[in-house]
Amino acid sequence: WAFAIWCLFPIYWLASMSLKRQVDAMARTPRFLFQPIWDNYLAVISAGDIWGYFGSSLIVALATTAAALALGIPTAYVLARYRFRGNADYGFWILSTRMTPPVAMLIPFFVLYVRTGLMDTYPGLVIAHVAINLSIVVWLMKGFFEDLPSELEEAAFMDGATYFQAFRQICLPVALPGIAAVAILSFLFSWNEFLFSLVLTNEIRTVPVGLYSFVGYQQVRWGELSASAVLMLVPVLAFVFIFQKQLVRGLTMGATK
Repeated sequence: WAFAIWCLFPIYWLASMSLKRQVDAMARTPRFLFQPIWDNYLAVISAGDIWGYFGSSLIVALATTAAALALGIPTAYVLARYRFRGNADYGFWILSTRMTPPVAMLIPFFVLYVRTGLMDTYPGLVIAHVAINLSIVVWLMKGFFEDLPSELEEAAFMDGATYFQAFRQICLPVALPGIAAVAILSFLFSWNEFLFSLVLTNEIRTVPVGLYSFVGYQQVRWGELSASAVLMLVPVLAFVFIFQKQLVRGLTMGATK
């Protein structure tokens, strides 16, 4: 219960801030008892910008997840099942892309996008997000495939299946819990990404960049900022709650025999 309270308190504080007046939000002593108002939600909804942020984030996150899975799952299967010269080196090189500070990757992306015309486009932002998430997909799926018994594929080969048929018809269905878990994580990472979305886009604003617009030079509109964050948090929480069984099963796959 103590750990649950520790984790859930920021969400409670965010929700309470969205119901406060500016004077209550800026109070030096935090006010847990206050008169709730709905003006912040009405102001955000009536402005309409939030739905554009939501749509952009949904397009980018779904496209990023689909592309990362399409590229990462076959790569992870090859690294897990086949031994060839440089196998470990390729795996470490893919993982090292996640170790690199994002700001170090941002400058090459910016220069390349300016020269190729990918600035402020959905394909450009999706490519950047895939580059960030691909290593996570490959390494998690590599562990899932390594936990699958090789006898499944050997039996398929004895029945005349090709390597691709064994992968598509045998390994993929068995690894669906892991694929679901990786897809959820990839979606969340893309949904919450801020730095690349801020620098590589102008008109296309995702949710994190849109929320940043409530932070002004002289003041922060805490009520509207919190209300927008709550509205953008609801779909993600609903998505995780709906697929929480697949997420837990995928993340614990191979932990028990």
